[in-house]
Amino acid sequence: MRLLVATDAWHPQVNGVVRSLEHMVAAGRRRGHDPVMLTPLDFASVPLPGYAEIRLSLVTARGVASRFPALAPTHVHIATEGPIGLATRRVCLAQGRPFTTSYHTRFPEYLAARLPVPERWSYAWLRRFHGAASGTMVSTPSLERDLSARGFTRLMRWSRGVDTALFRPRDGEAPPDALAGLPRPFFLFVGRLAVEKNVEAFLRLDLPGTKIVVGDGPDRARLAGLDPGARFLGTLTGEALARVYSASDVFVFPSLTDTFGIVLLEALASGLAVAAYPVTGPLDVVGGTDVGILDHDLGAACRAALAIPRGACRAEALRYTWEASADQFYGNIEAAHADGMPARRGRLGLVRALPGEAPVPRVGEG
Repeated sequence: MRLLVATDAWHPQVNGVVRSLEHMVAAGRRRGHDPVMLTPLDFASVPLPGYAEIRLSLVTARGVASRFPALAPTHVHIATEGPIGLATRRVCLAQGRPFTTSYHTRFPEYLAARLPVPERWSYAWLRRFHGAASGTMVSTPSLERDLSARGFTRLMRWSRGVDTALFRPRDGEAPPDALAGLPRPFFLFVGRLAVEKNVEAFLRLDLPGTKIVVGDGPDRARLAGLDPGARFLGTLTGEALARVYSASDVFVFPSLTDTFGIVLLEALASGLAVAAYPVTGPLDVVGGTDVGILDHDLGAACRAALAIPRGACRAEALRYTWEASADQFYGNIEAAHADGMPARRGRLGLVRALPGEAPVPRVGEG
């Protein structure tokens, strides 16, 4: 399989989408596949207004189509609904190519948190975007139920994994220098510092010890002023991030809109119990287990999670592997591409643009 993965989320971004795709590319190569990427690194781009860490590619369907002969994909997966995802979708429809998509982000909720855009409008657009795919991958049962109720079809399950060799308990190790001497317990948050992550709810909690915040984003300056005792460590990766996890006592996940939360698995693998709201993501990862406390009172969840044994958390994380995730990912792609396009519109020349798009030239035109 020569798989083209089209994504608007890629390096230097640090997030769950990027990490998931990195692992799928590596796993594909181990399996004898030949994944190739189409990312913002391949095009000129501009920073997203208000969120400079994210780049918007200046890409057209013609620009993507011109790359297809050299890329020569046998299969196509569109990971995001941004400019690259949109352009690749249009090319696939014009050429009659089946493709799969994945649903990583609750974009309607994110947009509604910033602008007065009704969620139903955004969901209608996303339903149209993903409706042209032969299959749309979702990470959890609760997300699948939610999207199905909203009219999304051909949903396929794709869970996530964790590197349990990197993220592990490190008993006996001294805490990182940045945490030395701070009052315990340590309540840890890892993620983007943006309004949709609801970090403010965490920082406003009355908790003992110290709140530790790992990550960066457009909301950092405002959030840093909410709790003078909190420690903001910026973006960390690899060994530096793993050491902070293992030195902490409870992982706090205040988001109400994430579709999964790979950080939940990283925390569990490091021996941290999870404190979170009872919503999609936490419900699917720690709901029904004894390794997390889900409560609408997040402060109560944080305090109760202190009593959960670290060994139980580690054992739960060992159930999630990136190899099992790759089994689902590549199995879904093979099954969806075998079935072909839902309506085969491209082969009939009936390529419909999404609202705001120009018509797509069919193969041989222009």
